[in-house]
Amino acid sequence: MLRTRVIPCLLLKGKGLVKTIKFKDPKYVGCPINAVRIFNEKEVDELIFLDILASVEQKEPLFKFIAEVASECFMPICYGGGIRSLGDIERLFHLGVEKVSLNTIAFQNRSLIREAAKLFGSQSIVVSLDVKRTFFGKYEVYTLNGRKNTKQDPVQCAQDMEELGAGEILLNSIDRDGAMQGYDIPMIRRVTEAVNIPVIASGGAGNIHHFSEAVKQGGASAVAAGSMFVFHGKYRAVLITYPEVSELEPVLA
Repeated sequence: MLRTRVIPCLLLKGKGLVKTIKFKDPKYVGCPINAVRIFNEKEVDELIFLDILASVEQKEPLFKFIAEVASECFMPICYGGGIRSLGDIERLFHLGVEKVSLNTIAFQNRSLIREAAKLFGSQSIVVSLDVKRTFFGKYEVYTLNGRKNTKQDPVQCAQDMEELGAGEILLNSIDRDGAMQGYDIPMIRRVTEAVNIPVIASGGAGNIHHFSEAVKQGGASAVAAGSMFVFHGKYRAVLITYPEVSELEPVLA
């Protein structure tokens, strides 16, 4: 039995499913509900949905659409995008979402993390850190879907978020997003060694051996991927898929 979660991370642009490269040029890859149905058949343990424009455009989550998606899911959902208040979080939970991912709002209103963790439990509050490496090799955290540089170090941010009550960190590499060349292991290791809560590695997975590297070398508690689960072949033809447990067991059991 696998103890490491392998999580499809699906990006939403409105009601469409998209995929980016380095957080840019979103390519439409299909209907989210159709993708959910495929992942149901594959018996995926968990799904992450992130609306990439909700916070940028200062829009609230598409609650009705999220309810439609959640009603199709046989697995827990983590949703992020446009969340601004405890009321938004509570409404999402009532719609069937099990976890929320806070990114931009986590830096605009840090007290929301503490209040949400107290009210709903830390296990349901994920903080997403989008990280980019500077020309000089320094890691910095970005918000607003990679548009705003906070100038903050991801290690310190992760520690701060844990102290505020976050139960999990979703650690995204902007530089590796969509490249399918492997995770940024040094960055992952720096963060996992600094916190006591689970860290989900995201950004760069291209094969199951990359999952193993993130866990065994980086110390990640879980791994997430997007392109690997929606593209096939060197021409990146759209094909929603997911590895069989028999494929994952040898590298992750």
